[in-house]
Amino acid sequence: MTPHATRRRRSLLVTLAGGTVLALAACSGGGGPTTPPGPPVTQAAQVQPAKVSPPTPVVQPRWPLTGVVATDPADRPALAVKIENSLDARPQTGLDQADLVWEEVVEGGITRYAAVFQSKVPAEVGPVRSVRPMDPLIAGPLQGLIAFSGGQPRFVAMVRSSPLQTFINDAGSPGFYRKSGVGPAPHNLYGKPSVWFAHADGKHSDPPPQQFAFARTADQATAVTDGTAARKIAVVMSGYSHPTWTWDARSSTWLRSEFTTPAVVRSGKRLAATNVVTLNVRLVDSGAVDPAGNPVPATVLSGSGRGTLSTGGRTIGVKWSKASDDEPVVLTTDDGQPATLAPGNTWVELVPSASGSVKAR
Repeated sequence: MTPHATRRRRSLLVTLAGGTVLALAACSGGGGPTTPPGPPVTQAAQVQPAKVSPPTPVVQPRWPLTGVVATDPADRPALAVKIENSLDARPQTGLDQADLVWEEVVEGGITRYAAVFQSKVPAEVGPVRSVRPMDPLIAGPLQGLIAFSGGQPRFVAMVRSSPLQTFINDAGSPGFYRKSGVGPAPHNLYGKPSVWFAHADGKHSDPPPQQFAFARTADQATAVTDGTAARKIAVVMSGYSHPTWTWDARSSTWLRSEFTTPAVVRSGKRLAATNVVTLNVRLVDSGAVDPAGNPVPATVLSGSGRGTLSTGGRTIGVKWSKASDDEPVVLTTDDGQPATLAPGNTWVELVPSASGSVKAR
């Protein structure tokens, strides 16, 4: 081997030895012990909640005197109209469109209506007759309009001093007319509710306060949930007036009869009510007499008393109370809870406690 080859072999061996030492040093980590890895660290994501206000609940408007959902509510007051109920006055016009009808005993045992309109406006109503002492107590809480033919000065003054705007035929108010073909005077005085609504002043243009408490649905009404089944409500107002209400499941209403004769309006439509309320009341002598010399009674509609509430083919006894002349009648159950009506129209019978009666069967 030549000297040059010998030197080249030694250089190669030194290089290989050095590489081996470096490899061993790298594997030993510098000669110290190896540190085991720690547990993995998880960091939650930073999520910012969207700050959006909750949706405003949609409350459907309802007609205040019927509790029925108002799909096209009108901002108008309540209108009470005095309507006759003698044999000469039947069939009447417009009663089937009233939200509320109050039936009261007047002289001779004849009854008269205070029909209240707000959710519907009939083209005409009648026959229109005069006021009685209890009418301000019935219509005053409505704080709206009242239309009538006239009346004894004392009774007219009572109505004018109530929270009502008056339309009186005898005083020349607009909207009244004599209708031909419906009988002689005084049974032929009719009126146009649209005219009276159009003449409402600024103090009597607001919708009325609610008069009775209503359930949201018919099956939640007090008589339905807590009452007893009844097919017929026979009412005696006087010897002259015996209204009867018969439950009709097909229309879900009580159908009215005078004695046994179906009660209809001039169009032929049957008079019907979703709710029938009877209030036991006292009749007292008003001190006035009619043109025939008959004493004019007044209904005592203040304080409290007993009554019935009939809805959905069922009836329940209730208590009624009226805190003041301008406050509405309040109905409660025997345990003091509010008595609720089904959404719909209501007829109220003011039954004399001494001479009248109510039988549900």
